[in-house]
Amino acid sequence: MELGVHLPQIGPLANRDGVTAFARAAEERGFDSLWVSDHVVIPRTLDARYPYSRDGGFPVPPETPFLEPIAALLFVAGVTQRPKLGTTVLVIPMRNPIVTPKQLATLDVLSGGRLILGVGAGWMAEEFEMLGVPFEKRGARTSEYIRLYKALWTEDNPSFQGKFWSIEDVGFSPKPLQKPHPPIWVGGHSAPALRRAGQLADAWHAIGLPAAEVAADFAEVRRHAEEAGRDPASVAITIRTRLPLKNLQQSIEILQSYKDIGVSHAVIEVFTLDLDRATEMMDTLANDVRPKAGV
Repeated sequence: MELGVHLPQIGPLANRDGVTAFARAAEERGFDSLWVSDHVVIPRTLDARYPYSRDGGFPVPPETPFLEPIAALLFVAGVTQRPKLGTTVLVIPMRNPIVTPKQLATLDVLSGGRLILGVGAGWMAEEFEMLGVPFEKRGARTSEYIRLYKALWTEDNPSFQGKFWSIEDVGFSPKPLQKPHPPIWVGGHSAPALRRAGQLADAWHAIGLPAAEVAADFAEVRRHAEEAGRDPASVAITIRTRLPLKNLQQSIEILQSYKDIGVSHAVIEVFTLDLDRATEMMDTLANDVRPKAGV
């Protein structure tokens, strides 16, 4: 099982020095991947419920620095050599479906083929509104945009006719270095998200669920893959989570539980306000937790 860490793209370390130091420290400690999240604006009045907290509250105050994810990964590509660079997750229905895959192809080329594209349909209706993008039918647009990305990335003269976007015989170059295209992970726990992962993704990307729930939902993903005529074994299972690193045994057991159900890649949130503390957490994860968990 590969192991990655979330970059300090959010908060007081979201600057040149903080991101550079963290990314290089993670690379030195052998982590397999570095990750960013996605929000463009955070409305001060927010009625939408955050799906990954018990009370529905979004944990990031509006004034918090929040680096744009693709730009942040392009910067990190220039200060690292080995780790994969991923989005957990990019909200693609609120982004232009031609410009965004161009940016992502550029990232894959300039990083030497290190991109992992995690995508989601989004949940913050107010953010969509402020970006001038309809919130309705965002799931259908997400599925269509994945297909459009693949066409742009793999066809010599891409043409695509969809319900929301169409192109005709265009040049799109350079293509991503990874063939046929960078891995696409679909995030989300809703029934449509599980179906989308099974039909279109290289992996389903769970967020914050315990292993038993991940396994149950992944069975649905595999069922949808089979119904779509795909080999269920071609869809991997991945997780983003936070570990109680002050409790080594519990952290080890959590990682082992994910490994036991077949998780191929775990993204660990290392959120802290202090670079020294972030480095300590990475040391604990790399030197104490990872080896004993056997990942």
